[in-house]
Amino acid sequence: MKLGRKITGGKYQARRKKKFYERMGQRRITKLGEDRRKSQKVTGGNRKVFMLRGESINLQEKGKSVKAKINNVLETPSNRFFARQNILTKGTIVETDKGRAKITNRPTQEGVINGILIN
Repeated sequence: MKLGRKITGGKYQARRKKKFYERMGQRRITKLGEDRRKSQKVTGGNRKVFMLRGESINLQEKGKSVKAKINNVLETPSNRFFARQNILTKGTIVETDKGRAKITNRPTQEGVINGILIN
């Protein structure tokens, strides 16, 4: 039996169109490269800024925030193929000027890359 079809083979007619809040969002990925951001209109008249490419990370060091350049993506626990494609997600371990760091936020949701040093 085919999805969206009656037993006779006829198509079901949609009762209505999708509402604004039901619409499908694009799958966004943040890659390593020169900074590039985009913003999108969301409910409540607000705007959401998301990151498409990023090259710097805000590191927490002894209670202070330090900006460092990302050199390479080492490993991504969520998907091993993301590391090969230089895709930045939460939990990704990256090589920076200061050492190895772990990304602690979601760059596609917040528009910045935050992390902590690990050694």
